[in-house]
Amino acid sequence: MPQHAPHRPVCRDCDGFPVVAITTGTRLTDGSRATLRVTCPGCHGTGHTLTARVLARTGR
Repeated sequence: MPQHAPHRPVCRDCDGFPVVAITTGTRLTDGSRATLRVTCPGCHGTGHTLTARVLARTGR
């Protein structure tokens, strides 16, 4: 049965993929590649953004 989640707009910068792993090209001693985890600066790793209407309503 599907789960019902509240509708929140997807981040336009990361398109809903807020954390990515980038390989550096170097290999570790066990043979695996070294990776960096990078989060989206637009949504701070959540994958969702607030609409401008919500932002305008909260500030006075």
